[in-house]
Amino acid sequence: MPQNYTPEFKKKIVRLHEEEGRTYKSITAEYGVSKAAISAWCKQFRDECHKSPELKNEYDYMKETLRLKKENDELRKEVAFLK
Repeated sequence: MPQNYTPEFKKKIVRLHEEEGRTYKSITAEYGVSKAAISAWCKQFRDECHKSPELKNEYDYMKETLRLKKENDELRKEVAFLK
């Protein structure tokens, strides 16, 4: 039986994946949402972002945040290695 999720919940799941870099597997384990649903929501959000300037800014912010978090993690690893 298909389950109906609120748009807010879907955006939360997309943010976990896009902004925080969480994997589909970890989100599925925590929230019980299928990988296919997460993938579809991420695609839907990306498509909406291309049509709406407001959402595009939010999406760009999420992508930049993820990039900076990854860069920060790499720099921390380098510092730890050099110590």
